[in-house]
Amino acid sequence: MLGAFVNGGMAFTGQNRASFFLLSFFLASSSLFLYARAANSISQGQFVRDGETLVSSSGNFELGFFSPANSSLRYVGIWYRKISVKTVVWVANRDSPVSDESGVLTVSNDGNLMVLDGDNGTVWSGGINSSSVPTNLTAVLTDAGNLALLASADADSASADGYISYSHWQSFEHPTDTFLPGMRVRVNPTAGENRAFRSWKSLDDPFPGNFFMGVDPRLPPQIVIWGQSGREWRSGHWNGLLFTGVPNMTGSYLYGFKLSSINADGSMYFTYTPINSSKLLMFRILWNGTEEQLGWDEISNEWTVLQLQPAKECDLYNRCGDFAICNEMDSPKCSCMEGFSPKSPDQWNRGNWSAGCARKTQLQCRDNNSISAGDGSGMDGFLKLDGVKLPDFAEYVSVPSMDECGAKCLENCSCNAYAFARGIGCMLWSENLIDVQHFDQGRMTLQIRLANSELGTKSKISNLFIIITVLVGAFVLGVLVWLSWRFKNNLKGFLIFYWENEELRLFDDSVKNEELSADLCGTDGLAGDAKQVGGPDIPLFNFSSIEAATNFFSEENRLGLGGFGPVYKGKLFGGQEIAVKRLSRKSSQGVEEFKNEVMLIAKLQHRNLVRLLGFCVQGEDKMLIYEYMPNKSLDCFIFDPTKRVQLDWKKRFEIIEGIARGLLYLHRDSRLRIIHRDLKASNILLDEEMNPKISDFGMARIFGTNEDKASTNRVVGTYGYMSPEYAMEGLFSVKSDVYSFGVLLLEIIRGKKNFGFRTLEHSNLIVHAWHHLKEGKWMELIDPCIRDTCSTDEVLRCIQVGLLCVQDSALDRPAMPSVVLLLESEIVDLPFPKLPRSTSITGSIDTCSLFQSQEIDSSNGVTVSSVAGR
Repeated sequence: MLGAFVNGGMAFTGQNRASFFLLSFFLASSSLFLYARAANSISQGQFVRDGETLVSSSGNFELGFFSPANSSLRYVGIWYRKISVKTVVWVANRDSPVSDESGVLTVSNDGNLMVLDGDNGTVWSGGINSSSVPTNLTAVLTDAGNLALLASADADSASADGYISYSHWQSFEHPTDTFLPGMRVRVNPTAGENRAFRSWKSLDDPFPGNFFMGVDPRLPPQIVIWGQSGREWRSGHWNGLLFTGVPNMTGSYLYGFKLSSINADGSMYFTYTPINSSKLLMFRILWNGTEEQLGWDEISNEWTVLQLQPAKECDLYNRCGDFAICNEMDSPKCSCMEGFSPKSPDQWNRGNWSAGCARKTQLQCRDNNSISAGDGSGMDGFLKLDGVKLPDFAEYVSVPSMDECGAKCLENCSCNAYAFARGIGCMLWSENLIDVQHFDQGRMTLQIRLANSELGTKSKISNLFIIITVLVGAFVLGVLVWLSWRFKNNLKGFLIFYWENEELRLFDDSVKNEELSADLCGTDGLAGDAKQVGGPDIPLFNFSSIEAATNFFSEENRLGLGGFGPVYKGKLFGGQEIAVKRLSRKSSQGVEEFKNEVMLIAKLQHRNLVRLLGFCVQGEDKMLIYEYMPNKSLDCFIFDPTKRVQLDWKKRFEIIEGIARGLLYLHRDSRLRIIHRDLKASNILLDEEMNPKISDFGMARIFGTNEDKASTNRVVGTYGYMSPEYAMEGLFSVKSDVYSFGVLLLEIIRGKKNFGFRTLEHSNLIVHAWHHLKEGKWMELIDPCIRDTCSTDEVLRCIQVGLLCVQDSALDRPAMPSVVLLLESEIVDLPFPKLPRSTSITGSIDTCSLFQSQEIDSSNGVTVSSVAGR
């Protein structure tokens, strides 16, 4: 039996040896084939045949041959793999399909991706246009849906990337009709329009269609859809956070789009990053010229349209013609701007608005006859038009204020309108005003230039007011002249007594302090930077007049003690109240800060910055004279158990907004970028109406317009408010002030100091706030005295903004333009902040003890004391 079995077995092996090897080869081939199907890349000489696919490493995307509905033609494309609806996001050979299933995709020996037909003919290629071909190239399908041609050594590390800067070729740089998260859309004002995306010819035909979507890079840039006849739709101008002509661009849209900083070649890039990276999302231009944003709904198992443009009749480009406004809520939808009338009234009344509108009255500077005749028609003026999508073809002008923007428009006879928009600045329109749309809520304000006669009753009232003011002023001046003549002898005696008495002279024009002049006018260090701003004429006060104003610096007049000396209240001879910051003689580092503050704050003009009236120098005494703030500093209210009830939520929110606008001015709108470096509650002064004013610029630094960050070996500031990278490494930037602002914002909401706040679980207010927000207990963060009367939506938004500002990495923190927009807009879907793990080490002391504060000098310049009020 055993022998028979063995013999039988041997007989079986001998008879079927060929079949056995064939079976083994088939199994091995099947394994290799299955492995090839699961691969995400091919190397030079390898193929993806029709029927085979590449799959990204996480399985998000798949590449292979496909046929559109109702077609037998074959295309190489990329589509979403994990969803039931086959959605193609990229097509290689869209204008040269393969007629049967014999096509292959390969990486050729000359370094190109190629689609070949059954006859080995090239129907499409993309790759390297160079005489020197790299060896060992690999085509990788990444998890972002990007097909990239890379050196083989880089293939594994790029599997999850979006845009790949080190690729030899990538589909993200050659898109078809779809914009995916991770793509970059180039913006270069000198290169002209970038029509990056082109529609399919029809719903089932990938052939290049009639519509493009891309960027008009003229500053400020816009997203545009072009058709055969020109522009079909535009997004409105980019303001740093959103496109101003898309009325529903809030919430989840807000933190999606970003515009990069300028590269060496002048290019910038728009990118889009969804808040939830696991959610499938895409933008695409459809065959009919419509742009849509789609999100995959896992519950209904279908694509949901999140945004559609153009969605309404008024979204169509220049629907109502030149100098007209389109409003969906009106009937008819089109109307001429005030001061304009239809060019063709008959066509206009029949609903044909294409001819647009024309001026009723010529502008003054264009009408030479009016000027020469002197008919008294007056200068041109501006009429404010609120809540609109600003006209197309704006000209960006770099001026710091709305008034200067309007003046620029008046200087140019061709200027038809201007706007000064938050996040953008000054825009002028010298061409016709086209594609203006009215929105029910929000958006921009346009200042339309009109002849004076077209400005209406308001202008006539204004002129009457001016005439009355001039007449009253002339009468008062006449009375003063008569009184001066009537009592000239008495007045002369008083003036002689005042000006000849050296002790009572207010300003000291005779003092020529060479050391101070050298300090203030030097070209080294901070003073040299300040000189670039321009040398302001800073009043030099007489020391005797300051002594008299402060009652010889009496203890009763002392307001508090700052890091570099005491602050006194004073009253000048004319009755004006002042605050005098006297530089301590013991302070070894105070001279530089004194120079810095004189040069900086004298040039800064903003309602939320304290105003410097002058300075005084007498021997070793150096003093700064400020406007007096009767309500002292913010910390004396929010950290005081009895006084904080005086600040309801409305007033606290106004203070938060005021501080934010002051910082925005320092960071962006002043002539040079200024970093405060010591923003804290005691450096926020409050005027008689509790309006906040940022003070104490002794530690501030000036940055050039092209500078972003710097480092120092001498860290200055206050523990508890300093950003981690500054406290630990000496690195500072505008994001350092953003961090301090975030701490201050949380303190205002809670009514507690950052490091003065301590629980069993949390060592400071920042960590405490983050955990309460995460656990949904954020209401417990609100100061109990305002908890029942505050706006919960505003408080929640402020808590989120504050925590976004105090994130560990400076790159994660929003800049002040974004912070101001976030505070002033009704955004309901903000990104969740990252857990703060680093802080500026230790706590600070009570800053509101007016007569018990102690000055603490440190070799590194860090202070834990502050002025309580001025």
